[in-house]
Amino acid sequence: MALIRWQPFQEMEYLQRDMNRLFDRLTATDGEGSRTAFVPPAELQETEDAIHLRLEVPGITPQDLDIQVSADAVSISGERKEEIKTEDKGMTRTEFRYGRFQRVIPLPFRVQNTNTQADYKDGILKLVLPKAEEEKNKVFKVNLG
Repeated sequence: MALIRWQPFQEMEYLQRDMNRLFDRLTATDGEGSRTAFVPPAELQETEDAIHLRLEVPGITPQDLDIQVSADAVSISGERKEEIKTEDKGMTRTEFRYGRFQRVIPLPFRVQNTNTQADYKDGILKLVLPKAEEEKNKVFKVNLG
């Protein structure tokens, strides 16, 4: 049986590094120094001819979304604006997150970004990204032996 020397200060360093990483993620910024409100969850599905991308962005109007598609990535940014309420009495508590967000999703292969189709309904953004022709016709030759 091997003896392992316990190093409590090294364990504290590991804990400190993990806590710093956690707080860095919680206070992420959007590149301009302002705090990112949230990161909308995404769902990516590949078919024979296209990639279907869905994002949950409830409470955001289509005018507040900026969608940019390159041949190998999709960038979506927007802002969920806070409703200003004036109340004389009582308390307000919210768990909603307001502010700017940005999400860049790398694509597994090249797409025809000029033929992208978009639909926004009930807080769900749907993008259909057709595969580039060279990706559709790509055949790999496998040699045995």
